Amino acid sequence: MQFADKPNFTVAGITDWTAVGGHGSDSILRTSEALARETLTLKPQGGVAVVPEPHESEAALRAALASDPNGFEANHNLGAFLLNEGQYRNSVPLLEKANRVRPDDYDNAYDLARAYDGSGDLKLAREEVNQLLVHNQRAELHRLAGEIDEKLGNPLAAVHEYEEATRLDPSEENYFEWGSELLYHRAVWQALEVFRQGVAAYPKSSRMLTALGSAQFAGALYDEAAMSYCRASDLDPESPISYSFMGKVEVASPDPLPCVETRLARFVREHPDSSLANYLYAMAILKRHQLSTDKQAVQDAQALLEKSAQLDHSRGEAYLQLGIIAYSRRDVELAIAYYRQAIAAKPQLAESYYRLGVAYDRQGKADEARREFQLHNEIEKKQAAAVDARRRDIKQFMIVQDRAPAAPAKQ
Repeated sequence: MQFADKPNFTVAGITDWTAVGGHGSDSILRTSEALARETLTLKPQGGVAVVPEPHESEAALRAALASDPNGFEANHNLGAFLLNEGQYRNSVPLLEKANRVRPDDYDNAYDLARAYDGSGDLKLAREEVNQLLVHNQRAELHRLAGEIDEKLGNPLAAVHEYEEATRLDPSEENYFEWGSELLYHRAVWQALEVFRQGVAAYPKSSRMLTALGSAQFAGALYDEAAMSYCRASDLDPESPISYSFMGKVEVASPDPLPCVETRLARFVREHPDSSLANYLYAMAILKRHQLSTDKQAVQDAQALLEKSAQLDHSRGEAYLQLGIIAYSRRDVELAIAYYRQAIAAKPQLAESYYRLGVAYDRQGKADEARREFQLHNEIEKKQAAAVDARRRDIKQFMIVQDRAPAAPAKQ
């Protein structure tokens, strides 16, 4: 596969994200940030990368090392085995020894760089990659360099490494890593461009479509984001990932989104005992109910919320919504009971305290109401401070357009 058209942008620098801008409410912006972080953690389709089964057991590899303690093969084979088992620190001495025996062996040096990375020795990992890049311009090296640079706090270098990796090998993995790095650092339209190229190259990748949806939501293209998530769920209907993403977008978006409710209904059918599935489908129904007077819809949503809370007693959001429904029916005592359950299940769910305060105020319990409002304000203040601190830790990319950007029009 060939690399798509050269991107129309260049990442020219970074700046502190101290005055973040965004589309819509703070809730939408926070959801966008959360989706960007979660996008980074998406695994390749089918789960984590498959490590080939070793031809020999660890015991056999250790026996071979005992027979030839200074041999390249014995040290490399056991080191590679331990590396693939996630025993990074234990693999390092073996791979280092093999590297001293054959310093020009690419596979061993690459494994050593990965072992340094996995064990947290990032400076050594980057030095090893640099040495390999002198004579080996390979995509896997540039991608590894990008991963290390991001951990070292140098996202500008990281995004350039991911772009070079994609140029050398336009694989699904490389498109995804490049686009995710851009999205995480709020280069939203540029991430959109990369993910669209990735989807064009890999139209059956649910992971790429999910990532595209996150970039579209960050760009306030809510309907397009919903369609991307729905396409992703159609490709992999058994996986809860795209459903989770679309559910969060449905809750945060200002209006009901196309295709989402029917997909979340399928999520419940496929996973009837999933607390998350029942909760998200209920929220989609309630979002649609805002535009109608369908009492049956509210009853259906209530049943789903009750089941969600029953399946997972820590699902504070479900108790909160049950309280809101009860309060809308003027059953203040029941609403208070649900709000208290929401607080017990999830003490940091600030809205529960506020709603409880409103219910107490309606009962004329001014002191109790005042206490809940104060708790709400304290939690909101702490959470806002945490968000600000996280934003300060993220560097925002400065973009130079090589030609007029083809920003998509909102539909």
